[in-house]
Amino acid sequence: MARIVYGVSGEGSGHSSRAREILSHLIKSGHEVKVASYDRGYRNLSDQFDVHEITGLTIVSNDNKISPIRTLLENLKGLPDGVKSFRKTRKQLFKQFQPEFVITDFEPTTAYLANYYNIPLISLDNQHRMRYMEYSRPSDLAKDALVTEAVIKAMVPKPDVSLVTTFHFGKIKNHHTYLFPPILREAVLSLTPSVKDHILVYATSGFETLLDQLKDYSRETFVVYGYDKDEQEGNIQYRPFSKTGFLEDLAACKAVIATAGFTLITESLYLAKPYLALPMKGQFEQALNALMLNELGYGKASFDLKKDDIATFLYQLPEYTENLIDYPRQGNQKITAFIDELLEAGGDKLQNVSRHSNRK
Repeated sequence: MARIVYGVSGEGSGHSSRAREILSHLIKSGHEVKVASYDRGYRNLSDQFDVHEITGLTIVSNDNKISPIRTLLENLKGLPDGVKSFRKTRKQLFKQFQPEFVITDFEPTTAYLANYYNIPLISLDNQHRMRYMEYSRPSDLAKDALVTEAVIKAMVPKPDVSLVTTFHFGKIKNHHTYLFPPILREAVLSLTPSVKDHILVYATSGFETLLDQLKDYSRETFVVYGYDKDEQEGNIQYRPFSKTGFLEDLAACKAVIATAGFTLITESLYLAKPYLALPMKGQFEQALNALMLNELGYGKASFDLKKDDIATFLYQLPEYTENLIDYPRQGNQKITAFIDELLEAGGDKLQNVSRHSNRK
C-alpha cells in the first residue's frame, strides 16, 4: 500500500466534500494518507482524517461579485504565515512522511512540493477542465479564459496525471488527462428526491439584489441558505447552516436558484432539480458552469440578475425538468477504480506516461 499526501483547497466546501469521498476510499483500501488543507477544508475534514493545517488563499466577495482589491489585501496579509506554513509542510509531510504519491485538489503547496521532490503528482478537480478540455465560450470571455488557464497552471504547474470531473464532456487536449462524472457525496447518493412547493436558494451573504427580487414573487416559497439565520420574512424562509437540513431541502425542492458553484450544480442535476445559475462576477469558472448548464438545457444562466430572469426560469421549469430525465446518474465507482489502477501501477510508470505526453 502507498503513502499519500492529499492537498485540498479550503476555499468553499466543494473541494473538501469531494476529497472526503476519495479519502474514505483510499483509507479503506489500506493506503496511509495525510491531508493538507485550510479554512473550510480543514474544518470539514479534520474530524475524520489526519489533517495538517496549512495557510491557503482566500476570496473576498460582496453582492455576488469578487472584490479583487480586498482579495489581494487579505492574501498579502497572510503571506508571512504562508511562508511558515510552507516550511512546516515540507518538513512534516514530505521530509518525515516521505510520500510515494501526491494528490492535489487545486491546492498549490502540495503540488509544488511534489514537483520539487519529483514525487508523482495526480491532480483531481473540476478546475482542470479549463486547462485540458476543449469547450465553447463567448468571445467576451476569451480573455478571462486565458487568465484562468494561467492561474490554474500557476496553482498546479506540472501534474503527471489529471483526473477531471465534469458534467459537460469535451475533447481533451493531451494524453495524461481523463474525464469523469462528478464525485458525489454518499449523503447525496442515498437521497430519494421528491418535488414539493419550495425553491431552494443558496447565495453568499450580502447578495441583496437577489433577495429583493425574490420578495416580488409572493406566490412562491423560497428557502434561503447562506445567511446563517433562522427567520421568516414574507415568502422567504431563512435557514441556518445544517448539512442534513440543506440536503433534505435540496432533495424536496422543485428548483434551485444559486451561485454557479460546481458541487451544488452537480448535486442538483443528480437529483433532477432545474437550476438558475448566478455566477459570481469575476469568477470565470462559475461563468463556465452556468454556460454549460444553459447549453445542456438543464437550467438558465443569469450573469446580471434581472427580474425577468427569474420569471423566465420559473416559466420554463417543465422544460428543464423534462430534459433532466435523461441526465446520466451514477456513483463514484469509475474514478475510484481508475485511482486504484494508477496507484497499483506505481509512480515510475505514472511519471513515464506523463513525460511521453504533452504535459503543460
